[in-house]
Amino acid sequence: MLMSSADYRESLRRYSPRVFVDGARIDCVADAPALLPGINALGLTYDFALRDELAPIMLAVQASSGKTVNRMLHVDQSSADLLNKLEAVRVLCQETGCAQRYLAHDAFSALVQSSARIDADKGTQYSERFTAWLHDFQDEDLSIGIAMTDAKGDRSKRPHQQANVDSYVHIVEKNAKGIVISGTKAIVTAAPYVHEFLVMPCRNMSEADAAFAVCCAVPCDADGVTIVARPAGRPGEKAALFSNKYGQSTGVVVFDRVFVAWERVFLAGEWEHSAHLTYSYATHHRHTCIAARAGFGDLLIGAGALMCEANGFDPTEVSHLREQMVQLITIVEGFYACGVAASVYASADPGSKTVMPDPVFSNIGKLLLANQIYEMHRIAHYVSGGLIVTLPGPDEDHNPETAARLADVLRANPAVPYDKRIEAARLIEDLTASYQGGWYSVISLHGGGSPEAMKQEIWRNYPVGNKVDLVERLLERNLLAQPGRKIAANRQPGKCCDTGCTPPAPTTMVTLPRPRAGETPR
Repeated sequence: MLMSSADYRESLRRYSPRVFVDGARIDCVADAPALLPGINALGLTYDFALRDELAPIMLAVQASSGKTVNRMLHVDQSSADLLNKLEAVRVLCQETGCAQRYLAHDAFSALVQSSARIDADKGTQYSERFTAWLHDFQDEDLSIGIAMTDAKGDRSKRPHQQANVDSYVHIVEKNAKGIVISGTKAIVTAAPYVHEFLVMPCRNMSEADAAFAVCCAVPCDADGVTIVARPAGRPGEKAALFSNKYGQSTGVVVFDRVFVAWERVFLAGEWEHSAHLTYSYATHHRHTCIAARAGFGDLLIGAGALMCEANGFDPTEVSHLREQMVQLITIVEGFYACGVAASVYASADPGSKTVMPDPVFSNIGKLLLANQIYEMHRIAHYVSGGLIVTLPGPDEDHNPETAARLADVLRANPAVPYDKRIEAARLIEDLTASYQGGWYSVISLHGGGSPEAMKQEIWRNYPVGNKVDLVERLLERNLLAQPGRKIAANRQPGKCCDTGCTPPAPTTMVTLPRPRAGETPR
């Protein structure tokens, strides 16, 4: 069953989570003004899946069930699936800034891969258990919050060494019916307005940390769950032309002796596999983040061009503005191209019959956007001028003593009315120079892990050994046979070598029709 945004909002009424926002208890999440921009943004993932022209990218057939599901809940099985996911997420984030629900896709893909590995190693039945839960979740078209990042406490110490054990979510009890968990997840996207939480480990666990190696699905209103969140976007602010409609709430989720039945448990102490689950999710998520920030970049490109026009300039004719706009386009399409490359160079996961986006290109793309988000903002400021933060407030637009005069003197291009000029200016302020703009910067920098984590993954996965082989061959020497040469240990077949590349699964990427010059997009 595919829901609409109205169905999704109504479905939230079936739950009674314990939610606090700005110190106040929220009686009904669906009716809370502070959360409405987030509900609107997530709701668009439902409505877009019902649009015929978007169905090719917003819907997918889940091979394990044979059913058509929302792309945000799908588990990829081909390079084309990964490419279609990128297209879907980019389209969603063009409209919402951040669609949020795509995190489910990334976690589901990682769990399918991880559970197969654990079963093969330990003789468990996690794959069967997770698949049954996943099919039910897809059938109901629900939304889930990924509860991965723990509070962590003293960052220099491992989970079992923390003075406060609840700095990390952990298993406090196991019995015949299930497990009991306690602890704190510190950064949970969309926490107040999801149906369930998927608890996942946030790091590689040691044997001493086995109790912290836990993955399970928990209803948002389970006994012992408390959500402490911030408002979504800038609700109710007149100047926030974008983020008073679309935004994102994040929350701290506290688990206080929460019972989870075994059929909802997908990792329970198998500490050796926590690293694979964590790294798999990180790779899938960084790949998806590329598309999300590309959608945000599309907003900046369009708004920057509109401000140039409203200020009386045509970038085609004004070289310094054209140069800046081309730089912005290059940044956005550059990191998005890494997402495309990661999809094309995806590898098949033999245990689960799914695919993993190439980790090098995924992490390079995410690292590029993390470092360049500030440059994207700078360019938007450059092409727009200082008006974006010096305009009088929106109440002056209707002040009989000032409105007419302002409309006269603050107009630039005669073809662009004053009110249209200030709308474009306030949009760029909202996206780049407000609280919301700062928020976009921080989630771009740290979302999906810190830049340092991406650098580690690039080095860990990059086939430096292939390059060393090349140079050693050109120098006509063979030092590679010497033992202990760690720098040459990492090799990868299929890239710039004689083995060729075999893309996983022959499914077809969907390309939505693009408007030609002079046409109006649908």
